[in-house]
Amino acid sequence: MTAVAWTAIGLLGATLAALMGSIFRLGARIDAVGRDLGARIDAQTARIDSLSGRIDAHLERHAR
Repeated sequence: MTAVAWTAIGLLGATLAALMGSIFRLGARIDAVGRDLGARIDAQTARIDSLSGRIDAHLERHAR
């Protein structure tokens, strides 16, 4: 009977360890996606700022 209890405890421990590992990997992956998304948003913001400057310069040339 004791062997059955220790086996169940061991299986529970292994299951919890695997679950915690999966949660850790998922968190790391979410962080990586967030960094990538942040970099892409920053790049688009820079592009929009550049286009805004070009549009302003163009409008000033034609406003005269």
